Amino acid sequence: MTQTWLVLGATSSMARAFIRAVAQDGHAVILAGRDLNDMESTATDARAHGAPLAQVHRFDARDPDTFPALIETMTEQDGVLNAAVFVGSMPEQSTIDADPSLIDGTITDSFTGPARVLQMLAPVLEARGSGTIVGVGSVAGDRGRIGNYVYGAAKAGFHTYLSGLRNRLTRTGGHVVTVKPGFVDTAMTWTVEGMFLVAAPQSVARDILRAVTKKKNVIYTPGFWRLIMTIIRLVPEPIFKKLSV
Repeated sequence: MTQTWLVLGATSSMARAFIRAVAQDGHAVILAGRDLNDMESTATDARAHGAPLAQVHRFDARDPDTFPALIETMTEQDGVLNAAVFVGSMPEQSTIDADPSLIDGTITDSFTGPARVLQMLAPVLEARGSGTIVGVGSVAGDRGRIGNYVYGAAKAGFHTYLSGLRNRLTRTGGHVVTVKPGFVDTAMTWTVEGMFLVAAPQSVARDILRAVTKKKNVIYTPGFWRLIMTIIRLVPEPIFKKLSV
């Protein structure tokens, strides 16, 4: 059966790797993001790797006027409709501390903007009785840490939203996968100091597709981050608040 993937944040390194992977599986892709020229290049690559359709649409998480056209385009597609969210922004915490107004944009990019699109798409998937949503969160959402607690709060909210959406869509044949990456080699992390065990975007894309096939609910990628974050969550608060992690 024909499948179409709507990819929000299609200019990120993880998204590009994911788009190529689903194209190689013969699926259509709707690329959504702000940099149209960048996405046109990715769409060309997707068609070259097997995508029967690769369209580009403007999407800005901070501009709700860009949302309806995406839903209309998806509704026009035949077969199974899916969506993958790679949207987010992560200013340095010190920058946010100096300018708290940046909180609004961080939360909109990383949570409320894409959530609004998914909320609009959900009834379409329910009507089809199928479809998968992949929401890319972050290990940063598992516990508030001094280094990025605003971004972590946004992703924690997105995780909770995805959990509720999973509960909703599973009743009509749909599914939602929550993805919690650790450090990934993307533009968002290039300026972050102290990174370790950095994963390649292609590896993350493979993990996501395996999770979709197996209908996993929540995955960490790479998988060892599940153990790391379990340990971090178990540290008692009196001790944790003294740590610089």
